[in-house]
Amino acid sequence: MLDVLTLFLFNIIVYNIPLLYGTTGEIMIEKSGSLNLGVEGTMAIGAVAGYLAGAKCDSLLVACLVSFIASGLVGLLFSFLTVTLQANQNVTGLTITTFGVAFYYFIGNALSNSKGGWPTLSGTGLDAQSQAIHIPFISDIPFVGKALFSHGILVYVGILIAILMWFYFNKTVPGLKLRSIGENPAAADSLGVNVAFYKYTHIIVGSGIMGLGGLYMGLNMGGTFEGSNCWINGYGWISIALVIFANWSPAKAILGTLIFGFFNTLRVQNAALAYTFPNTLGWLTKIPSHFFSALPFIITLIVLITSSLTSKGKSGEPQAIGRNYYREDR
Repeated sequence: MLDVLTLFLFNIIVYNIPLLYGTTGEIMIEKSGSLNLGVEGTMAIGAVAGYLAGAKCDSLLVACLVSFIASGLVGLLFSFLTVTLQANQNVTGLTITTFGVAFYYFIGNALSNSKGGWPTLSGTGLDAQSQAIHIPFISDIPFVGKALFSHGILVYVGILIAILMWFYFNKTVPGLKLRSIGENPAAADSLGVNVAFYKYTHIIVGSGIMGLGGLYMGLNMGGTFEGSNCWINGYGWISIALVIFANWSPAKAILGTLIFGFFNTLRVQNAALAYTFPNTLGWLTKIPSHFFSALPFIITLIVLITSSLTSKGKSGEPQAIGRNYYREDR
């Protein structure tokens, strides 16, 4: 009984971490006043590029660096199109998603059909480096140790990024300048803040963070490539909704992604819970499995509907989000 609950809580964190990377990356971008709907494609490019580089060099560090750089380059492209060329942000983001997912399938299918085949993690140094880290004493605590403190390094890095990002936004001068750009870029510009530089920098960094989430998904799935399923599997879209759910706060994103991780874990372990607790959770087996697969997206829809009914005064949404800044109109 305890093992089932431990595994359930453990998997909640496993499923929430890629969402946390995608959500915090998008929060950073939106705090600059830009709306990037290309999270899905950005994560896909970071996933496949980082994974292949890491498999080639047999190094998790190389995988993370390449994933961050590849996704950062996608952010650079988004910045050039929307900040410099003033292209429509919604159309640009959707184009990046289409391109990124297509890039993932193109590279994956090409390698799968090649002589060498798709590189797998089994027995590699990259596989070992991505496994759970044993923290002396803490990881050995019954129930809590296995569930919370027996994860790979990318889990703890994701949580650390969210905490540091909250501190950066609220306690540092550059973070406050970034927030001012998201609220009123003309006012920030009049005070000497380089709007274009701040937008470029934070869009690139935010996109790089998204890529790490994509890489984590590839590593967590054992690196196998299936032509019909993308590793990201809609997580990019859920991350965009979670930005609203977290009220544009990286700290609240941790809680928000845990809730979505709960529903994702329920999709996988509903039968185990029903058989372990037949008197209280036996009804889970009567629910069609397709409903559990759709549940995260149903929750996403509910979040969007709820947010649209929420008072604007209570929202942390940047006021200038999604609007291109024309300096000549200041």
